[in-house]
Amino acid sequence: MSAEVEQPQIPIVKKKPNCFVGFANLPNQVHRKSIKKGFQFTLMVVGESGLGKSTLINTLFNTSVYHNKEPHDGEEPAKTIKIETITTNLEENGIKLKLNVIDTPGFGDFVNNETSWKPILEDIEARFDSYLEQENKVNRKKIVDERVHACLYFIAPTGHSLKPIDIEFMKRLHHRVNLIPVIAKADLLTEEEIAGFKARIMEDISYNKIQIYRPPIYENDDPETLQENKEIVLRMPFAVVGCDKEIEMNNKKIRGRQYPWGIIDVDNEDHCDFIKLRQMLIRTHMEELREYTNEVLYENYRSNKLIASGNEFGDGGNPLARFEEEKKAHEAKMTKMEAEMKMVFQQKVQEKKNKLMQSDADLHARHKEMKEKLVNQRRELEETKRQLESGVRPGTPEKSRKGKGYFK
Repeated sequence: MSAEVEQPQIPIVKKKPNCFVGFANLPNQVHRKSIKKGFQFTLMVVGESGLGKSTLINTLFNTSVYHNKEPHDGEEPAKTIKIETITTNLEENGIKLKLNVIDTPGFGDFVNNETSWKPILEDIEARFDSYLEQENKVNRKKIVDERVHACLYFIAPTGHSLKPIDIEFMKRLHHRVNLIPVIAKADLLTEEEIAGFKARIMEDISYNKIQIYRPPIYENDDPETLQENKEIVLRMPFAVVGCDKEIEMNNKKIRGRQYPWGIIDVDNEDHCDFIKLRQMLIRTHMEELREYTNEVLYENYRSNKLIASGNEFGDGGNPLARFEEEKKAHEAKMTKMEAEMKMVFQQKVQEKKNKLMQSDADLHARHKEMKEKLVNQRRELEETKRQLESGVRPGTPEKSRKGKGYFK
């Protein structure tokens, strides 16, 4: 076999225009197009019931995303019974965001939790399959992207370490979605307990080789961005407190919770990690989460799916052989459909025939009945005629002549 011919490298010459040309405005063009089109972000929340998932989402976006789940006075919060998507259209300074929040069943609330992760994984993969199917269509202008860009996994504030169900869930899903673990209701723990809890969680994650989302660090980032990303990584997993109600503190309205021993300010970094979570999830890395989902997680799933579909035919991924197999399968499917349609047609014809035969029998029975009635009416008329002709009043019996002889 002949050796491959090396392609000559084309030298790249860097030059600057002598005057302003205009391609420096490309970022502005992209900016205007993005504002016109708007943005979309899909966030999944997973965790046990009662960990404040709904409250934290409302706190993150500073609006009532879960407005229909807020309990009335004296009413217990309703538990989610199925995976559902809550869509909210948000707008901030002219920027539109279509937010899809995927609410999941109370994870770990059942007696047997061995396969609690399965319906959630199936939902994520079904969204990948839907996007892949749309990509393979001839018309791809209106592709609906429902892929999950991030998953907030809520860890109960036990203060010990990850539960087996937590480890199993993250091991099953870390290759399908950007996992962001958060310690829910961190106000139930002291600062020392939170620090130890975080260290043990990260040890479990590292030991089980679980990949969680960490902000990427680029060489061309400015020192301020590098420092912000390092601080975010050091705060993981985020110990958060959610509260969408305002209280008064030092003649100032804040979002927080009031206890006998003091006040928890949600927006104070010294009290919890809510600010760092919001900064990473919304303010600085939302687009990074979208890109990583599309370029890494989805591409890996797509490649494995296509390879598996090629191996199903045993052709080593040969497109022509796959086409022939698909053609044969399609022809077999069409033949089966034709036979089924023919059978259905014959059944319909037989049903119609039986119906006509039954209708014909009914008509014959009615004809016979009417004929018998007419014969009876004719007999009655003939009897009446005979009586009239004989001078006997119709309906009156004739008197015997022998009876008249007694009176002579």
